[in-house]
Amino acid sequence: MGRHLVPLSLCAAVTLFAAPALAADCAPDRVDLRGAWGQAAFDVEIADDEAERAQGLMFRKELPRGAGMLFVYEQPQPAAFWMKNTLIPLDIIFLDERGQVTSVHANAVPGDLTPIPGGDQVFAVLEINGGLARRYGISAGTQMRHEIFSGSGAVWPC
Repeated sequence: MGRHLVPLSLCAAVTLFAAPALAADCAPDRVDLRGAWGQAAFDVEIADDEAERAQGLMFRKELPRGAGMLFVYEQPQPAAFWMKNTLIPLDIIFLDERGQVTSVHANAVPGDLTPIPGGDQVFAVLEINGGLARRYGISAGTQMRHEIFSGSGAVWPC
């Protein structure tokens, strides 16, 4: 299977929460992230088919700080993103099928057509405003909770 270029995009409202404020249950429009740095939650739009993944956050002029877009693939695969027609800088967070962050590309440049590789076993990708991953401490090893990671191997199951 070849690399997929998926335009980066903009999405719904995301909100940072203190650890006690995180809800115990998973919600389809929210992702929870945790690491040694603490916890954060983002309200997300889901892009889980080819057309939605291709559109992504293109042409959006802003993204609320507590928002993001979660790109979901049917199975782990090679994936690369680009910033074609994307108007704002984004952090691109690549995850494996267990819900563990494998890499983070910080501050992707709006309009840049250079492919941003995420690896060969990408199952999901979270896009958030550029600079937030660093600000919150999101990096490789961070864990994500969402209903798409509901299998027995999930690092933080619902």
